[in-house]
Amino acid sequence: MKNAMKEKFARGEPAYGVSLMFPSPQLVEMLAYAGFDWVLIDCEHGSIGAADVEVMTMAADASGITPIGRPRNNSSAEIQSLMDRGVHGVQVPHINTREDAERAVAAVKFGPGAQRGLAAGTRPDRWGFGAKMKDFVAQANSTSLVCVQIEHADAVANIDDILGVDGIDVFFIGPSDLSQSMGHPGEPNAPTVKAAIDQTLQKIRAAGAVPGMPAATANIADVTGSGCKYIYTHLPKLIGAGANNFLDAARAGHTNGS
Repeated sequence: MKNAMKEKFARGEPAYGVSLMFPSPQLVEMLAYAGFDWVLIDCEHGSIGAADVEVMTMAADASGITPIGRPRNNSSAEIQSLMDRGVHGVQVPHINTREDAERAVAAVKFGPGAQRGLAAGTRPDRWGFGAKMKDFVAQANSTSLVCVQIEHADAVANIDDILGVDGIDVFFIGPSDLSQSMGHPGEPNAPTVKAAIDQTLQKIRAAGAVPGMPAATANIADVTGSGCKYIYTHLPKLIGAGANNFLDAARAGHTNGS
């Protein structure tokens, strides 16, 4: 199975996604048909369970959008559970040290030692009806995407060490949690927070890695301009922007027609 997101990044292209925090394969399909590249199936902050992930991933595969899972935490068990449901990669929260990053990669990739458990007959292996196991392992290791979240002052301080970990595809900066850890909850544009974000982005780009950040309609130009390639918005923000545009046009039309 190909990973269209990784192929985009290899070509230097951005990938635009939407975060879903509640179970809905129908919305996964809608986002695909609307033209988005990927969907974040968010188990950290939402109400999505393992069975929901599997069905939403089926919808993603059928409609041609890349499914990425965010586990409830950065434990190996949570990451492996999502991978076994068939997501094409994970966005792992709260990666603050090199050891955290190494553990996240190991939970995604098959291999010796304390790495991802290899089970026959899982959905990524086409329930055991796919390629030979060794071929499945090679393909899975090649196509799976690992994104780590840099969202704490400790992570910013350790970014050089984290950037040195092999197997990471995306380094995602989470402005909300970062601002909170720096004493400015809800203020990602506070001078010290903004400086930390800018410096971290600069280091990610200098390392030749793919940076990521969330965005809304109001700041998408700034996020893309910062060099980010892995970008998503939240479904409520997407609905809110569309609702505002519709209602503004409706009210303007009513005023002009009266």
